[in-house]
Amino acid sequence: MTHHCFTYGSLMCEDIMSAVCGQPVHGSPATLAGHARHPVRDEDYPGMVPTAGTLVTGVLYRDLAPAAWPRLDSFEGEMYQRRIVTVTTPEGEAVQAHTYLFRPVWQHLLLPGDWDFEAFLGQGKQRFTHRYLGFGRI
Repeated sequence: MTHHCFTYGSLMCEDIMSAVCGQPVHGSPATLAGHARHPVRDEDYPGMVPTAGTLVTGVLYRDLAPAAWPRLDSFEGEMYQRRIVTVTTPEGEAVQAHTYLFRPVWQHLLLPGDWDFEAFLGQGKQRFTHRYLGFGRI
């Protein structure tokens, strides 16, 4: 069983991921083929869905502690489902990792286009951490 996690939104920020996991974590770049990342209506975070012919860039966190998984599941909430996917590192290594896909029942909330990580860092991260990082105190 894998203990790795591929992130593609707010959790690409190591400070946010560390707060959610309840421990310091360090990630590295990775990509996931056959998926697309979209903005979620009225939110600063994205949702990801399987989509042929597309690629999502993100961050791979390796060897997360067992205690991190219930925290991640709770943080992601009902709109996401955890699945195992195969991501690729810049060196070409294929790695199995958990990721959180947007559930089909909520896909009507996804907006067209790709979610913009740089815009999140510049405008949305402060809003996001104010709204969601109280979660890290559980």
